[in-house]
Amino acid sequence: MTGTVEGDVGWHNGAMHFVPAEQRVEESNAIPEEIIAEMRAMGLFGMSIPEEYGGLGLTMEEEVLVGFELGYTSPAFRSVIGTNNGIGSQGIIIDGTEAQKDYWLPRMASGEVIGSFALTEPDVGSDAASVRTTARRDGDSYVLNGTKRYITNAPVADVFTLMARTGGPGASGVTAFLVPASTPGITLGPVDRKMGQRGTRTCDVILEDVRVPLDAVIGVVEGQGFKTAMKVLNRGRLHISSVAVGAAERLCDESVAFARDRQQFGKRIADHQLIQAMLADSGAETWAGRCMVLETARRFDEKARIVKEAAACKMFCTEMVGRVADRAVQIHGGAGYMQDSAVEHFYRDVRLFRLYEGTTQIQQIIIAREMTAG
Repeated sequence: MTGTVEGDVGWHNGAMHFVPAEQRVEESNAIPEEIIAEMRAMGLFGMSIPEEYGGLGLTMEEEVLVGFELGYTSPAFRSVIGTNNGIGSQGIIIDGTEAQKDYWLPRMASGEVIGSFALTEPDVGSDAASVRTTARRDGDSYVLNGTKRYITNAPVADVFTLMARTGGPGASGVTAFLVPASTPGITLGPVDRKMGQRGTRTCDVILEDVRVPLDAVIGVVEGQGFKTAMKVLNRGRLHISSVAVGAAERLCDESVAFARDRQQFGKRIADHQLIQAMLADSGAETWAGRCMVLETARRFDEKARIVKEAAACKMFCTEMVGRVADRAVQIHGGAGYMQDSAVEHFYRDVRLFRLYEGTTQIQQIIIAREMTAG
């Protein structure tokens, strides 16, 4: 399925460790436990968590370099560590109490705890300020009721960073909670059957009179949940952009390897100009994505305002990888439509990148708003 890329991996020698397991992930819809153990040992569950809490404390530039590597192989490998390094930990780092940091961050960094971010609901997606799950104050606790949908890692999660409404309508009424998955009243729906990204398990999370203590609120401050989520969006968008670039680089390598080997009309298809045009377009767009992600990550590390740039990276890179995947299947011809081809599962896998962490259309709105502000 994936042996064609060896020798053409460029920067991606590290990712090649995971490539042989891709077929197992596709067939079992799960990441092998020995690989999860290796990821724990490598510190990948805590790569964005500060060293003082047991993490690697990577800069944004370093994190996107890891993202390029993880994107080169099945998205499931990145997804299992995603929340621990994204909203699951960053919300605590930015707005959590010292007690919350001391308790949760070392466990997330070691991989002892797998986090999950529960925001999306049956009728709430891009309009995140319209959360309907309720959190009613009852003495020294809150009682949560509602349903969360398409929640990544939910079947294996130990803790949910969960958004619920504690106040009136709009963003100011949304509060972020840390809810252990073992809390009574939480039930999980069936594992979702998705178009792609097998091994990345998602399902509904149903809350029926789930009782949590007051200090389950991140920062122990009501009404800050939406703001907390917004604070970590730039990092999340850059991370997904880097993964999209890694996937595009893998698709380019698969396409080049196939084009060199495949013979048609008496010569390699790599020598046919129309194939060369597709390879060139994919190579140029992939390089552009890598450059813009690295530049924006460096500006993030310099504490510059990068709202527009992060949205532009997310929009361009996730749309770009879709085009690269389409060309890769075209270059492979019928072989690219077969399930034993890496480009077949990447073609399905990368489609989701244009939807989560804010759809392409949300990124367009953000970019235009930033351009016209003032």
